[in-house]
Amino acid sequence: MLQYFLKRFLSLGLSLVAASVVIFLALEVVPGDPASYMLGLNAQEDTLAALRQELGLGGSLFERYATWAGGLLVGDFGTSYTYRTPVAGMIADRLWVSLPLALYALVLSTLIAFPAGIWAASRRGSHADGAVMGVTQLGIAIPNFWFAMLMVLVFAINLRWFSAGGFPGWDAGFFVALKALTLPAIALALPQASILTRVMRSSLLDTLGEDFIRTARAKGLSKGQALWRHAVRNALIPVLTILGLQFSFLLAGAIIIENVFFLPGLGRLVFQSISARDLIVVESVVMLLVFAVIVVNFTVDMAYAWVDPRLRRRR
Repeated sequence: MLQYFLKRFLSLGLSLVAASVVIFLALEVVPGDPASYMLGLNAQEDTLAALRQELGLGGSLFERYATWAGGLLVGDFGTSYTYRTPVAGMIADRLWVSLPLALYALVLSTLIAFPAGIWAASRRGSHADGAVMGVTQLGIAIPNFWFAMLMVLVFAINLRWFSAGGFPGWDAGFFVALKALTLPAIALALPQASILTRVMRSSLLDTLGEDFIRTARAKGLSKGQALWRHAVRNALIPVLTILGLQFSFLLAGAIIIENVFFLPGLGRLVFQSISARDLIVVESVVMLLVFAVIVVNFTVDMAYAWVDPRLRRRR
């Protein structure tokens, strides 16, 4: 297990280095100069040069990358070009919105998908199975931003059970803040729960057809006992993959939902920074999100090895 862990950890480190290079180069070739954007089209060249030097844009490409990457290693994300405040502080403030939102949505999707997938698999071919598959197909087809706007119309405007947007902050109280994240979390969780339900059902059906399940039934276990004692755990490997990918998506892909509900999260910060050509913020936030994706995948790999020890012997 230790050897497997070290190999995966080395792969994680190499992936982070490669991702940092790609992110930096991709944003460097994007048209537009932050200094020109800040000073306007009529700015003098010497003024532009002075501002570029102040912003750290005056050195060579390698020097700028080394400065940025070296800062990331010690937790220094640089200073925002637009707001002139440390990027680390801006990210920390927004992370306290995006991270709970992603976790909330992931918990909701899991609580919906696991029982629904197991229930559908245990009643394969029945009307209940068909109903679950129909609902999940609808959940996948509906865009989450459209569903978000529909929920705002119904639950915020008509019924007035929730606010239409904004975030009061965790200082206002845990349940007050959680209530403000409920509609966005449901909007994010719906398509993810639909996907996870289908994966859970499919994986469980494949497992129920294995020889060891038939052996367990032959030894006297009922269908339900064989399902819960043996099938569910062995069906979890593809489900864990989807869970890891879903968390990464929920954390990094909530830009539209955060804008629909006016949530001050990482997605909205990236959107505003792109509009303002605040590249240091964009680079740092995207790198943080990539780090989250890679770490989640690493964690999923470790969970694989725990669920199925055969994987440790293969690698």
